Amino acid sequence: MIRLAAFLVALVAALAPALPAAAQTRALTVEEEFLLQEISDHNTAIRSMAGRFVQIDSQGGQVEGTFFLKRPNFVRFRYAPPSREEIISQGRGFYVIDRQERTQYAYAQDHVPLRQFLGDEVSLINSNLSDVVTSETHVAVMITDDSPIGTVQVSLIFDRETLDLVQWSLIEPSGIETTFSIQETEKNVEIPDNYFYIDPTYRSVDAPQ
Repeated sequence: MIRLAAFLVALVAALAPALPAAAQTRALTVEEEFLLQEISDHNTAIRSMAGRFVQIDSQGGQVEGTFFLKRPNFVRFRYAPPSREEIISQGRGFYVIDRQERTQYAYAQDHVPLRQFLGDEVSLINSNLSDVVTSETHVAVMITDDSPIGTVQVSLIFDRETLDLVQWSLIEPSGIETTFSIQETEKNVEIPDNYFYIDPTYRSVDAPQ
């Protein structure tokens, strides 16, 4: 089975849990604050998004898939064959679907950092920042956050010119690192609500520990 718990946690996707600013572990410069606000405003303005993702684990294993995101609270990640798994949220939880076994299990919406990215507003400044690193081409934002699998370290990489999220990495409490990149992204596209449909006939099972 694909490491779906790690995927859910890492998809802090563009980002950032809306924790109080006082939770920051790193003071920002005026220039960094301005840049992070620009990135936050840019991503808030993206009301829908579709594209492809690539997931690479610590051993070099790679899987791919497609994703669809629609604000507020709708998201779908579909792993490419031979996997038959998907992650779907309609704002009431993150459901992991197995189309072959016709099963589903859920994580509570308020236990997955991605929930803040799905809302109406993205706020990087009001997140638990540990560091910000800039270069001529990219901005890396490091965040520490609690998740269903413990305290995780997330590194979010944005394109300096477009302000788009292009990659993020997750380091789990065990030290395992998983990296994700998104490609062929289309923004503010029409996505039908039925893309986020969850078949009510699927059998509910317990989430893996």
